[in-house]
Amino acid sequence: MNPEPLETAELLAFARTVESQSLSRAATELRVPRATLSRRLARLEARLGVRLLKRTTRRLTLTDAGQTLYAHARTVLDAVARAEASVRGAEGGIRGDLKVSMPPLRDSPFQDFVVDFAREHPEVRLFVQSTTQYVDLTGSGYDVALRASTRLEPGLLAKQISKTELVAVASPTYLAEHGTPTSLADLRGQRCLMMFARGEVPETHWPLRDGKRHRVDGAFFSNDVVLLAHAARRGLGIAIVPRLLVADALESGELVSVMPRRLGAEARFSIVFAERELLPPQVRAFIDAVSRLPRTHFEPTPLPAQKRAAVRERPPKPRRRRSAP
Repeated sequence: MNPEPLETAELLAFARTVESQSLSRAATELRVPRATLSRRLARLEARLGVRLLKRTTRRLTLTDAGQTLYAHARTVLDAVARAEASVRGAEGGIRGDLKVSMPPLRDSPFQDFVVDFAREHPEVRLFVQSTTQYVDLTGSGYDVALRASTRLEPGLLAKQISKTELVAVASPTYLAEHGTPTSLADLRGQRCLMMFARGEVPETHWPLRDGKRHRVDGAFFSNDVVLLAHAARRGLGIAIVPRLLVADALESGELVSVMPRRLGAEARFSIVFAERELLPPQVRAFIDAVSRLPRTHFEPTPLPAQKRAAVRERPPKPRRRRSAP
């Protein structure tokens, strides 16, 4: 085994490859040729005398030795980043990479905020992934994530940005045809319109007001809450969606609440980040800026009112004239 200490560049090449799951993506993010990255990885494996990565044509996987090294490498690289951040913080400059995961926010003021943040900090390279799936902040290389959830994995911190009420809704037409449930037992046989848990697997339970969850049978699944609300309004079934999204439809009677005292919950929208002793300046600046935004930046846009076709009365049939005798 080589007695010389490991080089930071080699550890960084290894960690970034693990986090991006691609040699090409890792090379792009590090701004080095792919061949240079491969040489650094090969040199690291030769220096340690063990295989760290299993490479196939489709994916990269860690060996047992690679998993052990990655945990320590991440600690070392974070310490280097903290040391660099302390100097940069003293100089007052904010620069470096910032990777953000967020759910799709249609026509949201938050999109303008992201652009404004990038303009204000031109030395920050911003990577924004818009997805409904949960990103592993402890192993993916992402710095922060915006999430609508009440659950938090170990090792993560969260700052609440806004909150909204989740309500169960259905159209009067659907309820007239399938019956209005008044108890949890009545949900059997109903057409339940469901989300995806963590954006990955179909939901199997609905939240209850007492904090518990109730198992239901889903008839329609989507990770697009706007589509679920639209499907409920079209009479496809019962959906649990943010109240703000369907407030107008509830007021107009296009949708009605279903078991409002039993079904539903409070959803919190938060910015989530990995727990660190000292956050890099660009990460701290982004978290602080997001925390100062008004909650309206994250509220769902209400569905547009349904266009109701004008019902034209049929013209009266002309009376038949009686022929003169």
